Amino acid sequence: MVAAVIVGSCSKSGGYSSGNNNTPPPGTANAVSIVNMSFSPANLTVSPGTTVTWTNNDAMTHTVTADDNSFNSGNMATGSKFSKAFAAAGTYPYHCSIHAGMTGTITVKAY
Repeated sequence: MVAAVIVGSCSKSGGYSSGNNNTPPPGTANAVSIVNMSFSPANLTVSPGTTVTWTNNDAMTHTVTADDNSFNSGNMATGSKFSKAFAAAGTYPYHCSIHAGMTGTITVKAY
């Protein structure tokens, strides 16, 4: 008896194919944690249309403030969340306005 095996290719991501690129599909939410006086990850690359959510997991108040002041979370107590949708490609540096050494960057890149 001879058995034939047919190997096919399918995508687990619902039709999104990125080859070897691990970039999430457009519109996927991404998270940044505020912990130990830092943003984690400090640098995040997303697709246009992605909403990024920052969560303050630190014991003190922080902000998420764009360097150009285009967005500002206001004071975020422990456990607070702030979300921002990024529609246009570009680089969006931000910082905590309370703690000068805390910085991060969102890079929006069309794939």
